[in-house]
Amino acid sequence: MTQSVTTAPTLGLRVGDLVEVRSIEEILATLDDRGELENLPFMPEMVRFCGQRMTVHKVAHKLCDTISRSGIRKMANAVHLAGARCDGSAHGGCQTACSMYWKEAWLKRVEPGAAAPEAAPTGRIDLPLLVANTHKEPGPDGGERFSCQSTELLRAAPTCLPFRDLGQYVEDVKTGNVTAWESFKAFLVGLFNRLQDVSRSRLPRRLWFKEGMRWGFIKGGVVGKTPTAHLDLQPGELVRVKSKEAILATLNEDMLNRGMGFEIEMARYCGQTVRVQARVTKCLDEKTGELLTMKSPCIILEDIVCAGVYNASCPREFVPFWREIWLERV
Repeated sequence: MTQSVTTAPTLGLRVGDLVEVRSIEEILATLDDRGELENLPFMPEMVRFCGQRMTVHKVAHKLCDTISRSGIRKMANAVHLAGARCDGSAHGGCQTACSMYWKEAWLKRVEPGAAAPEAAPTGRIDLPLLVANTHKEPGPDGGERFSCQSTELLRAAPTCLPFRDLGQYVEDVKTGNVTAWESFKAFLVGLFNRLQDVSRSRLPRRLWFKEGMRWGFIKGGVVGKTPTAHLDLQPGELVRVKSKEAILATLNEDMLNRGMGFEIEMARYCGQTVRVQARVTKCLDEKTGELLTMKSPCIILEDIVCAGVYNASCPREFVPFWREIWLERV
């Protein structure tokens, strides 16, 4: 049976606060026998940050559900730290580059003028508990399945947070995640989307505004197999994100191109010139924990993340994957 773990008092962290990641020994003392605190795993990829001083990038008091699409969910006592993204080294080489969640119990606030910590020990750290818990039971076909923070988010954030919960927008501003104006716009987008959902379910089609589409108004229409392109883009190359109209012409009615979705947040970057960061061939399926190998590699672009502008200011900042057909060389 999983043992009960008492968490430390909350630190009340805000964006920009300086913290120090506790030692691995201190962190292990907060974990249950599943290597988790409040159902959130501490992953082997996080060990390299132990002892480091880092800045709070976002306060993770909520997140978007990309597993069951239930909307926004409530998270407690967690933050994202600047520069702390998962490298997938303990999860089959997954290249999703998720921004990791840090419970406040794993951190300590650094007072102004405090002496710098001693250098962290180097070398490989053998942590059987953490390594063992990177895997789930094999799938029905006997295939390998992984467990990480992303696959366990529904357990770590079990409560849905409806758009009408005004406290979340206040919290976004108080923590420094967004400005008051940005938070207000996020509420208006949520209200508009809710009205569109109601109109589609209760009104005849002729009375729908913009075909009942959600804010951002994107719609694919390709029937049958969607088109593809192979540019063999490499890290460091400059590319331009194609226009929204050009990208929509490559998507089916489910907003997919060869199984990969184009999200409404991605449309905000249409027309921008950016640099290729990486080619992606492996990613974890958050629902099953299976490591997927892509038939056609996709692209990650430098400094491009989902900012949550159309999604209640979600601070998760996942990294979008881009099909090469959505890009063009500069």
